[in-house]
Amino acid sequence: MTPVTPHPTPTFAELGVRDEIVRALAESGIEHAFAIQELTLPLALAGDDLIGQARTGMGKTFAFGVPLLHRITTDTERPLTGIPRALIVVPTRELCIQVYEDLVGASKYLMADDTRKLTVTAIYGGRPYEPQIEALQKGVDVVVGTPGRLLDLAQQGHLQLGGLSTLVLDEADEMLDLGFLPDIERILKQIPEQRQAMLFSATMPDPIITLARTFMTQPTHIRAEAPHSSATHDSTEQFAYRAHALDKVEMVSRILQAEGRGATMIFTRTKRTAQKVADELAERGFKVGAVHGDLGQGAREKALKSFRTGEVDVLVATDVAARGIDIDDITHVINFQIPEDEQAYVHRIGRTGRAGKTGIAVTLVDWDELPRWSMIDKALGLDTPDPAETYSSSPHLYEELNIPTDARGSIGTPSRNADKPKREPREPRERTERTSSNRSRRRTRGGQPVGAHPEAGEQTASDDTDAPAGDSGDATRAPRRRRRRRPNKAAAAGAS
Repeated sequence: MTPVTPHPTPTFAELGVRDEIVRALAESGIEHAFAIQELTLPLALAGDDLIGQARTGMGKTFAFGVPLLHRITTDTERPLTGIPRALIVVPTRELCIQVYEDLVGASKYLMADDTRKLTVTAIYGGRPYEPQIEALQKGVDVVVGTPGRLLDLAQQGHLQLGGLSTLVLDEADEMLDLGFLPDIERILKQIPEQRQAMLFSATMPDPIITLARTFMTQPTHIRAEAPHSSATHDSTEQFAYRAHALDKVEMVSRILQAEGRGATMIFTRTKRTAQKVADELAERGFKVGAVHGDLGQGAREKALKSFRTGEVDVLVATDVAARGIDIDDITHVINFQIPEDEQAYVHRIGRTGRAGKTGIAVTLVDWDELPRWSMIDKALGLDTPDPAETYSSSPHLYEELNIPTDARGSIGTPSRNADKPKREPREPRERTERTSSNRSRRRTRGGQPVGAHPEAGEQTASDDTDAPAGDSGDATRAPRRRRRRRPNKAAAAGAS
């Protein structure tokens, strides 16, 4: 059988994009268009409404971003005045930041007029209102934002939507999953009827199709790949192992030492598990960060920045927090806990094998997760309904994932966080050694300073409420027993 040679994709210059944008993209190493970009740019540059469908990591941002920037800067009939001309609505803060940074990079040589450069701003929750309001007051040409904060600022009169000529809904299916559809509908009521609209989504559930019909004019539906391809990742090698919960961190530690392993994402279902796994891996010497809902927006942005710059090469995240993380160089994805359904699985493993690169996805299936995994396996046709029972010492784990045989559960020098849990047990042991009998040990616990062990201090106070001397923090000596008896005698005398 003769191999089929794929046709070379055109460059952005060949597609008719402005020289300033082509120059900026080239400086970032982007010259040739991806499939979704090649198909959408001719229509988008002509001003047509369109629906773009492609799985995550296939270049949707520039598929709408490049024609958007081109059109608003070449429209001689409507010069840019500082009132927002284009609005991009995204489901998550992380994706908002990612799209904002991509558009800033692509537009760095574009001028709004003879005196000022084109401006792009990000509007999202978790940050103070004042800087965002100030940016809008100074004048903005392109706004990227999340639905809630956009709607707030529009209702307050700070965000003017009447001057829009282009509207983009990015990752529409995720906005549906997160319950943003009512906010989207409120935003749509405030924008002009005469404008270009583009909707991009990895999947097209019925509510998204209905939404598209209400605000788009004869849109062209563009699918960059076969209808079933959203459920398969040919560039990602997938492995599934049946693992014991107590051995999963040990297994992950070995996987992180696989040859050729680069940036890695680890997925969990709960916020608590995400933080616990991150802490344990840090104790074992890995450079790891965490992104989940219990962290403030500043901490999440810091972790993502460290991951993008390579300061940490392992990122532990929950499904919701990971939405919008768009990084092309992830080599491994590890499902520490299996996702809720097959769509979440597709989104997870789609973090690797992006932009024409290959990747590895590893799923650790606990015994009680087997029924859900069987449903995911059947829905996606993975042919692994009963994963092999695997432990951190199983030879086939090392062989299949290319892990050195001498890999152990930790590497290098553990982080400073590792000292924390080791210090707490020392004080009780030292106090126990200073005591000589059970009676002395009981007095020691009653007189322990609250700050030394908060949980123990609270428990002592609740169990021994008639021992006020315990708050003094004095050493455990016999006079304390005499002081405890005095209030009882006084109470008896008062009663008589």
